[in-house]
Amino acid sequence: MPWTDFIALLGVVTAMAFTPGPNTLLSAALAVNRGLPAALRFCLAVPVGWCGMLLACALGLGALIQAWPALRGAITVAGLGYLLWLAWKLWRSGSLGEADAARLQVGFWQGVALQFVNIKAWMAALMVVAGWVAPGAAEAFWARLAVVLPVMAAYAFASNASYALLGGLLRGWLAQGARLLWFNRTMALLLLATAVWMARSA
Repeated sequence: MPWTDFIALLGVVTAMAFTPGPNTLLSAALAVNRGLPAALRFCLAVPVGWCGMLLACALGLGALIQAWPALRGAITVAGLGYLLWLAWKLWRSGSLGEADAARLQVGFWQGVALQFVNIKAWMAALMVVAGWVAPGAAEAFWARLAVVLPVMAAYAFASNASYALLGGLLRGWLAQGARLLWFNRTMALLLLATAVWMARSA
């Protein structure tokens, strides 16, 4: 892959990875409510799911999703339902004990699956495949994919781990008084806004 293409890929991936979205919001919320180790399991799941989705797009599944409106709709509805469920759990948790009782957690495999029900992530993966994996000679396909996949995995982990670390640092401070309640409700509203944005642009 030419250096100019590689640098352009880094710029696109940086913007995609570090801007707030469902993954980064959940990373921060999990770290605040359940501690950094629980959040890091989710942070590890995100790159696994993302790379699986990118590989699926490179092998043609993404084009099928784009061409089949019913499948796009099913993915969108599943993703929206899960985000709304998480927002409801966050809204109701006002203390660390309540977060435990509400089972406010997203395990490793849930984190992987969450990537596959985010229709915007599918579209982003298709863009990356079209821009950096598919162009050029067919024999270079796997070589380009071997460059793109580690970059995507590293950025996906780094961005979510950064948000989780911030959440972990704020955990003790937010546990005092009603701070956690208002943090969780703010995060719930942001997840709700993300869900609305996904629904409108699906």
